[in-house]
Amino acid sequence: GYFAENSFDDISGKVVADFGCGCGTLAVASALLDAEHVTGIDIDLQSLELAQENATDLELDIDLIQCDIKNLNLKGLLVDTVVMNPPFGTKRKGADMEFLSMGLKVAAQAVYSLHKTSTREYIKKAALRNCNAISAEVLCELRYDLPRTYRFHKQKELDIAVDLWRFVPQARD
Repeated sequence: GYFAENSFDDISGKVVADFGCGCGTLAVASALLDAEHVTGIDIDLQSLELAQENATDLELDIDLIQCDIKNLNLKGLLVDTVVMNPPFGTKRKGADMEFLSMGLKVAAQAVYSLHKTSTREYIKKAALRNCNAISAEVLCELRYDLPRTYRFHKQKELDIAVDLWRFVPQARD
């Protein structure tokens, strides 16, 4: 969130949507950076309940929607910036690209997203070729310590290199 605000002015005073918001980390961060309006979207009801608690604890007002990103219809809500930490596509191949594609359809200004560094070339090509991005740049590489949260994870925890991307969508007609 810090990058999005300080380098590009994509958050403050803007309408922000957090795709796959989970417990609301990015949504809350956006609200703290003075986004005009924040909507968090997740398929998982328990995550949304946690996100609501986190926002309430900080006295932040964010909207939460339970929805599969594939079926997202924001009914005329104009979104400036989409932030997301999509599923890495390890469990269901291509899940991260579904998120990215929808993000670039919805955002007017920018999409911020985290993807495995090992997929960097693929992400860049796919974003520019298939997802309507006019630019795709890696802002920084992070180490992501993934605790063993799902049964299908074999190791106790995984240390994954992750890229923080900024994508710019094509202008709308």
